[in-house]
Amino acid sequence: MKACQVAMSLAVATGWLAVSSRAAETELRPVVEVEEVIYEYTPADNGAGPMWCHGSTCLVRLGDAVFASGLETIPHEKPLNNCRWTFWRRGPEGWTLLRQDSVGRTREPCPLAAFPEPGRVFLSANPTLNPPGQAGGGPARPVLFEFMAADASAPPGSHWPGWECKPAPPAFTEHSYRSLAADGPGREMILFQNIGYTHAEWAFRDRDGNWSAQGRLKWPWGAEYDTPQPIRVCYPNVALRARAVHFVGVSDIVEPYAKWRQAKRELTGQDWDYDFRRLFYVWSPDIAHGGFGDWVEIASRDKTCGWISPGDLWVAPDDAVHIVWTERALDERLRPKFFPNERQRHELNYARLREGRIETRRTLLAVDEGKPGLIPSLPRLHAMPDNRLFVFFSVAGSDETGKPIAENRLLELGPDGAPGRTAPVPLKHPLSSYFTATVRGGSAPGWTLDLLGARTGHPHAMCYARVRLE
Repeated sequence: MKACQVAMSLAVATGWLAVSSRAAETELRPVVEVEEVIYEYTPADNGAGPMWCHGSTCLVRLGDAVFASGLETIPHEKPLNNCRWTFWRRGPEGWTLLRQDSVGRTREPCPLAAFPEPGRVFLSANPTLNPPGQAGGGPARPVLFEFMAADASAPPGSHWPGWECKPAPPAFTEHSYRSLAADGPGREMILFQNIGYTHAEWAFRDRDGNWSAQGRLKWPWGAEYDTPQPIRVCYPNVALRARAVHFVGVSDIVEPYAKWRQAKRELTGQDWDYDFRRLFYVWSPDIAHGGFGDWVEIASRDKTCGWISPGDLWVAPDDAVHIVWTERALDERLRPKFFPNERQRHELNYARLREGRIETRRTLLAVDEGKPGLIPSLPRLHAMPDNRLFVFFSVAGSDETGKPIAENRLLELGPDGAPGRTAPVPLKHPLSSYFTATVRGGSAPGWTLDLLGARTGHPHAMCYARVRLE
């Protein structure tokens, strides 16, 4: 790193430390300004839903306007491709449905990305190539729709990502597991889309609008499994900043250990069960001129058949990568037979990385079996314009008196991930799952937290909330 870059990083870090130190002396007071339903939907019964792409986002903010993509079930169409996207805007008058897909059919929700200048919103779709009325899966062709924020109800432009086509074009299907990330100020974006269990295709769109780089991200190798195999990584949080790409996701393969697979089959009657218990990270320092480095395993619950869920990722001005996720220690169904002495534990965890190396790892919250406490879930990172960093998350369980609690909370993090002030977010209708208008989707850091998700007790409605952070 050049001397001037080191000096700049030190200055940024020092400034952030000073801001965080001053902020720690004040009270954290989240103020709920808006809570409203955007739309209701009928479940499509196709294995997906409006929150299925939760590693990306379906919510972006451009100035005073907020845009959201929705998912509508098409009557009389058969799964799997029995949905279409919708596109919404919130202005002074509230939410307005601007467009809906009148041609394509798809299975999954459609992530959004935004460029603040000159004000553009991009919607990632994956329409099927099957004829109407045909049930099941099949081939699909990814497309990116572009809306102008100033006239977002106008018909969008269409862009076909430039994939690597050697030795043959990618064989995309309705199960895309795709991820869309944007560098808003840089006006660049990257799109990932999975191919089976072997790799993800990626395509990079530069500031001139050209798909100038593409390649394949091969999955880490599971040499320790009963049958060695690639470890498909899904539901990733992806960030693009100054052409550096950061990717963190969870293992998603059919149970790789025969003894556990057989035990699960006896319990469920199903021949399959997916693992979700190893968290992997990979990065590229310059995606325009090179591929990705080696995979780093951030966390694992592989020894006790536990569970891990990615939360979020944020790249700080000093290029430190902040990651949050949740863990469950074990699968209690298998405990009596395979690990009878293990105790259950739920954790909200944090790691900071730099240049592909883990610098810090810590547990922010934990609940041990047999002890009172609230189980944390669904952590999202929110960056402020002054680079202070917060975790928005859910908790559920009982307090010391036995009173049941289900609410959303905010936790401030220091530059090293040390937990600071925390406060409940006084939503009348707590959210059980949610997107944010994240910088990973091109939205700017904000003094308000924009949320799109499902309310507790109202699972078939997508709702919006705006929270001011004081």
